Amino acid sequence: MKRPSQPADVKTQVLRQQGALHPHPEAVQDEVFRRGEFFDRRDLVQVRYEMLRRHQVDGQAVTEVSASFGVSRQAFYTTSAAFKNMGVSGLLPRRRGPKRAHKCTDEILDYVAQWRSDSPAAENVTKAIQKRFGVSINPRSIERALMRRKKKR
Repeated sequence: MKRPSQPADVKTQVLRQQGALHPHPEAVQDEVFRRGEFFDRRDLVQVRYEMLRRHQVDGQAVTEVSASFGVSRQAFYTTSAAFKNMGVSGLLPRRRGPKRAHKCTDEILDYVAQWRSDSPAAENVTKAIQKRFGVSINPRSIERALMRRKKKR
């Protein structure tokens, strides 16, 4: 049974909202994505799943699969590990790196507030933080952390 397909622009919007819109769908050169209506190269989760399936089930070499899906071998192995650890949810794109301002602790922000009340020279506060806490923080990161703290109160 064939399902009616969504208009391309609606599906693109839904994929974008879900964070699953493939940033480079033109890089996917696998045969099933070129000929079939079911397979959509814009759907990053579907592309990643099919990439892993092509290797694990069909037995294609990682280098072949990587080339046909437009990713590096490292990206293939990273995707494979995420899938093994988290299942299908591991195929969703996720933000890399720190999730919050982990250097700007409450203790450091209290220190900055005290520093500013004692001395208006803001450019030296980063050096003082480095000296006292052994942490190097960009002045803009300090400003953003202070703004977030102010909003919370």
